[in-house]
Amino acid sequence: MIERIDTGTRSSKIVKHNGVAYLTGQVAEGETIQEQVQACLDKIDALLAEAGSSRQDMLRVTIWLADMKDFNGLNEVWNAWVPAGHAPARACGEAKLARPELKVEFIVDAACS
Repeated sequence: MIERIDTGTRSSKIVKHNGVAYLTGQVAEGETIQEQVQACLDKIDALLAEAGSSRQDMLRVTIWLADMKDFNGLNEVWNAWVPAGHAPARACGEAKLARPELKVEFIVDAACS
């Protein structure tokens, strides 16, 4: 069974299937990469909770940076947020994002109840 949560015209915020929650890409406002990363991670926390999951249950995270020069700033916030011993599989690359002010986008898959 597939469960879609908060479905709109283009996407659902969460899709659950066979014990996995797939979160829609998360972006956020902020002047610095650290502000945008923290705001995205706050949104991810809320979506994981809504899906019956948590940071400890993340399976895979894909991170797109508008500019790889922000890699260290991303990791500064990310490393403090990921629970020790629960780091997911992760990929990080550079991509043109939907709006020029966006610096980062996260895509998260996590085990869920």
